[in-house]
Amino acid sequence: MCGIFGYIGKNVKVSALIDGLSRLEYRGYDSCGFAGVHQGRFFLRKRPGKIAQLKKELKPVLNNQFGTAILHTRWATHGEPNKKNAHPHLGGAGNIAIVHNGIIENYMKLRSILIQEGVKFLSDTDTEVISHLIEKFYKGTIEEAVYEAVKELKGSYALGVISKREPDKLVVVRKGSPLIIGLGKDGKFLASDLPALTSLVKKVVHLEDEQIAVVSRCDTKVFNFQREQVDVKIEDIIITAEDTGKKGLAHFMLKEIYEQPQVFKRIQSLYVKNNRVCFPNINMKESYFKNIKKIYITACGTAYHAGYVGKYLLEKYCNLDIELDTSSEFRYRKVNLGKDNLLIAISQSGETADTLAAVKEAKKKGAKILSICNVLGSSLIKESHGFIHTVAGPEIGVASTKAYTAQMSAFYLFTLYLSQVKGLVDEKQSQEFLFDFEKVSQYVEDIFKDDKKMKKIARKFSRFGCFLFLGRGINYPLAMEGALKLKEISYIPAEGYAAGEMKHGPIALIDEYRGVVCIAPKDELYEKMVSNIQEIKARKGKVLGILNRGDTEASTLSDEIIYIPEFKNQDFAPFLVAVCLQLFAYHVAKNLKCEIDQPRNLAKSVTVE
Repeated sequence: MCGIFGYIGKNVKVSALIDGLSRLEYRGYDSCGFAGVHQGRFFLRKRPGKIAQLKKELKPVLNNQFGTAILHTRWATHGEPNKKNAHPHLGGAGNIAIVHNGIIENYMKLRSILIQEGVKFLSDTDTEVISHLIEKFYKGTIEEAVYEAVKELKGSYALGVISKREPDKLVVVRKGSPLIIGLGKDGKFLASDLPALTSLVKKVVHLEDEQIAVVSRCDTKVFNFQREQVDVKIEDIIITAEDTGKKGLAHFMLKEIYEQPQVFKRIQSLYVKNNRVCFPNINMKESYFKNIKKIYITACGTAYHAGYVGKYLLEKYCNLDIELDTSSEFRYRKVNLGKDNLLIAISQSGETADTLAAVKEAKKKGAKILSICNVLGSSLIKESHGFIHTVAGPEIGVASTKAYTAQMSAFYLFTLYLSQVKGLVDEKQSQEFLFDFEKVSQYVEDIFKDDKKMKKIARKFSRFGCFLFLGRGINYPLAMEGALKLKEISYIPAEGYAAGEMKHGPIALIDEYRGVVCIAPKDELYEKMVSNIQEIKARKGKVLGILNRGDTEASTLSDEIIYIPEFKNQDFAPFLVAVCLQLFAYHVAKNLKCEIDQPRNLAKSVTVE
């Protein structure tokens, strides 16, 4: 959600600090701010809007240098996006400044107590409660005040705290929201995510949950909430500044769409050896998987749609009972799972609040946790018994593309792994499955060659004010994902439906003003999809068909067609459909001049409930 950036060390220019904050723009935000200590005073600037506007406001001081500073991009939860609610926030006496990511659940109670004690609040945020609490307890050192303040807080939070009385310290707190300390030669950096640090440092410290760090130019000390000092775990940054760039393309989203063939190849190279699937970090014995009868899958958003594809695969190939639910629902249901059950949790960042909460609930009941995640060292991986790393590399665009298909890839290979362990496939069947998986990258590259046609189709369909996406079987989750992608970046209302459900309501919406995307590869449900398309055409719906090359039936009913290659096993078609839907959404949004990489109201990683 929000982005936190900070620095302590030798003096550094304001412009460099703003550039660091800019590398967190992809997380989504609606206001931003800067606070630094200069000659015993705070220099504070904050405003609603984009970092570019803040930078313009700071133009007279961009070359000024600060040795201690914190910066923030805010995604509004408590209080509308405006100057008074933007971070950083000062304490009432003006001795401390803080930035905060997360939600303080008991802030109203704390606010009421503080008001009774004479504190005057200047904002509508939950964050301001923290600043006043720290100020209230600031009798000795700043870290002692922070310790006392966090005792009062309920919820999730990542904090960066500085004091004008102790400008040689940066106090950092993590509870439920990620924070990383970058270790530089002349100072230390603070960031919510690695992309902000890749060009600045080579070594980092990932704070664990419920830890407080006291950071100075030359030292980093880490403590738990019981004030016990713990070992500092220093790690190498495994991504580069080039990985987090656009590589000359207009948007991160487009770059990440184009990276998918390499991701598929990387996944196959890493996990397939001699026609067998091997997951080095799964950390569960084959005997456990041989006897497993039921698997639960939980995730949010796009990751949920990847889990839906996984559900179809595991049911079909592994003879398993699969239960799927969104994490925000799963965590509050009375799910009857226990030590004999496996929960597969999916998250690109590994910091999704609802998914982490669902995992913790499942662990309390004794279930095993297998995570599918893109970020090593994330909270989800640390909470799991085993994991499958999706090796997609940094994904900066808010609308997930390569991370989604990498999650799907993990499910395809995990399905084959379980089938092999259970003895449900022979060598020949395994080879055929892997042959089609190997074809995915080549077929996706073939789709990229039709970019001109995709742009033309997107231009034509950009005029529609709403969309229906239809699919059957394993392509039904692709319909939901296609609708989500279009909504996320173009703001056009869109619904994804199982095509067989069209007559149970959605058909009432179809007319000449609605675009209908029909996913109809030549699989076992193709004829039924053709019947659905005929029903749409009878009501003057405008059909965009995603069809196999050489199609002779659905093609005659479609107003426009995106052709995809045909697999021997059509269960692999979702990879190609996903890429087509991503490109379609991208070009529609571009035609409408939407802010593709940072769509309004959205954040890359949802770290609060």
